[in-house]
Amino acid sequence: MIEALNVTHGQDWTMYHGDCVEVVSQLPEGSVDFSVYSPPFASLYTYSDSVRDMGNTASDAQFMGQYQHMIGHLCRAMRPGRCVAVHVKDMPSFKFRDGQIALRDFSGEIIRAHLAAGFSYHTRITVWKDPVTEMQRTKALGLLHKQIKKDSTWSRVGMPDYVLVFRRYPKDGDQVVPVTHTNSTFPVDQWQKWASPVWMDIDQGNTLNARLAREADDERHMCPLQLDLIDRAIRLWSNPGDVVLSPFGGIGSEGVGAIEADRKYVGVELKESYYRRACINLRETEGAEQVQMFGAK
Repeated sequence: MIEALNVTHGQDWTMYHGDCVEVVSQLPEGSVDFSVYSPPFASLYTYSDSVRDMGNTASDAQFMGQYQHMIGHLCRAMRPGRCVAVHVKDMPSFKFRDGQIALRDFSGEIIRAHLAAGFSYHTRITVWKDPVTEMQRTKALGLLHKQIKKDSTWSRVGMPDYVLVFRRYPKDGDQVVPVTHTNSTFPVDQWQKWASPVWMDIDQGNTLNARLAREADDERHMCPLQLDLIDRAIRLWSNPGDVVLSPFGGIGSEGVGAIEADRKYVGVELKESYYRRACINLRETEGAEQVQMFGAK
């Protein structure tokens, strides 16, 4: 039995309320078939004042130390030969905080952390984002048109998201269960589209509603992962019936994708309001899937 602050079970899902490091460290070895998640981006997003919140760290180095510890347990829990998909982005540096206006290679730091934890680096997908939307949202100096006219050495392109995929590379003697597809379940034209190193068609607005989970004292807004990105990753790197894990479960976006794709889901979330909302979202999705399967009564 896994110890956590609380746990809720559905027919094909389990949601833990607790520290991801503590929960993932208790998962049996080789029990996870696929993992997809968006980790806290160091101190860019702070969701709670808990000392266990990785987004509530005193420094970037402290965050990476905690993250490194978690993914060491994650590597052990993964089935040999299976993949972990991590949604990240590079992060801005600010003059008032960092002494310069620049970008930080956060995606590179995540890659190096996974390599140190025992994973192999499998692939990287660039997720296109509209630079006009980014400019309107952030007012970043490098994206302003007036900066082109003033001094374009400060101008930069928009910041995409990335999906970094890692593998628990199998060793001799490991039992490997492949992920298989057929021409009907995965047509060649779909593969030619998904094999692109840049996914141009991810709908940035296709996310679960986060507002119902927000609390008045939240320091920063949460950013749920896009549902079509989750669905694509799950269908590409797991089989129906597989166990999908999100150690940063949030409001259950990855779980919704897993249930809709006929997978099983295990999620971990530290913040209680997000945990409660995740359970509601998972129950509603499970109910909708059952109605679709058996028809309304």
